[in-house]
Amino acid sequence: MPLDLDLIRTASPGRELLWLQRCGSTMTEAARLARSGCPAGSVVVAEEQTAGQGRLGRAWHSERDAGLYLTIVLRPGLADENARVLSMALGLAAAEAIARIADLRTDLRWPNDVLIGSKKCAGILVQVEGTAFLAGIGINVNHTSFPPELAAIATSLRLATGRPQSRELLLIQLLETVDSFVRMLAEGGREPILRMFARASSMVSGKRVIVEQGGSPLEGVTDGLDPSGFLLLRLPDGSRTTILAGGVRPA
Repeated sequence: MPLDLDLIRTASPGRELLWLQRCGSTMTEAARLARSGCPAGSVVVAEEQTAGQGRLGRAWHSERDAGLYLTIVLRPGLADENARVLSMALGLAAAEAIARIADLRTDLRWPNDVLIGSKKCAGILVQVEGTAFLAGIGINVNHTSFPPELAAIATSLRLATGRPQSRELLLIQLLETVDSFVRMLAEGGREPILRMFARASSMVSGKRVIVEQGGSPLEGVTDGLDPSGFLLLRLPDGSRTTILAGGVRPA
């Protein structure tokens, strides 16, 4: 069933909302809005994406009427190099919204995946468009199954709780928590976000992981975050390296 737009607009008065039955990617549509000078907080929501974007060039599975697929245009006045910490703030926002609506405890995988157990239920993608940041968020809400290549690594709120969840209430809550965490970053700087992310993630410190970096994976033990939000990794020889990008998974 499509989203109840009246409920969403009533709960979020004054917010520009573009709803699409189907599109390639909400990121593309939001970039167009950002270039036209749309207000901060404008959001593009699609019932289905045919070319949903994930991190590292991956696709995002976007089953019709089952998940939340959206991009929010943010104008927090941050320098472009804060995109990484912004994505971590958005991960915290998604995790809090899921906890409030579905009563689920989640984990955060650096830099911005939201997990239930070992399976991914939400992901974040941040891009810069002029003076705006595009905050792409995908949440698996009412999916009852996934394609074979995703079944072992993905889950949904419905699968985790055993009951359907309201996409409208989750979206309303998500917009509120995004506003809150973005304001925290803009007013308080990186440190509070990094501290909260480190507390919320089981994988930031003391976890043996493999970091996929092209053709040369690294294995080591996570050793916290640096002041810019990069992951620190303690290697078997005792040296420490900084992970700038890559997929992180338990060893």
